[in-house]
Amino acid sequence: MAERSDRKIVNIFEDEFLPYDMEGPVQEDMGYIALSYDKDGDANGAYAIKMEPGAATIAHVHGGNEDYLIVQGELIESDGTVLKPGDFVHYEPGTYHNSRTETGCLLIGVDWGKKPA
Repeated sequence: MAERSDRKIVNIFEDEFLPYDMEGPVQEDMGYIALSYDKDGDANGAYAIKMEPGAATIAHVHGGNEDYLIVQGELIESDGTVLKPGDFVHYEPGTYHNSRTETGCLLIGVDWGKKPA
């Protein structure tokens, strides 16, 4: 495949997931790949998250919009809603929630519309 300086290609099934720390402390049972996510900048962009069975995110408030698509497994929202592959979720800024999985989960998320601090 030809390399280009204006394009980034990531394979979520082959590339290495980094320790997950998007809500603060590292969570050992989760990992992420920053697809276009800029953790050190405005914290906007796309990412992949892999959650091991039993993993749960830390409850958090969204500073902007959050969208995600379930690719594999199941994700259980804090209100008990069970999300399965193909389910797409949108959260508005200011939304408070957390998510957990009993089976494991792979999702693609996008944070957007966050204002710089």
